[in-house]
Amino acid sequence: MTETKVSAETGEVSADVRIWRELLARHADIGCALDRELQQHGLGMSEYEVLERLAELPEQSAKVQTIAKSVHLSQSALSRVIGRLETAGLVERLMCHEDRRAVNVKLTDEGLLRQTEAAPTHRRVLAERLHSPLLKSCDPL
Repeated sequence: MTETKVSAETGEVSADVRIWRELLARHADIGCALDRELQQHGLGMSEYEVLERLAELPEQSAKVQTIAKSVHLSQSALSRVIGRLETAGLVERLMCHEDRRAVNVKLTDEGLLRQTEAAPTHRRVLAERLHSPLLKSCDPL
């Protein structure tokens, strides 16, 4: 197990640890802000990411494994997100014709509309949070 290196003289952590902690704090802040702001569209951050990735594809469809890699979610977490999107009528699961073991997820017309309507909110939050000092103003939902 590695230890955080703290200077005995100053009590300060190394520059790498400080950078890592700021990265984590910024990620949490932006994720929380996205979840809060995307609620007005009936979406969370992960739901929006899946819809956007599908909307960017020519056929608006992809294997679950492909989506998992692009949105950085585990298979089980992605399965829950897809389940919520499917229940809302925003995506549909289809058998993959090339690989019977795989499942494709396809964006519905309603899913594309929801993603298109939510995109300006998503971009606004990113612009506000990525290009400003860390706000740390997002309270848990």
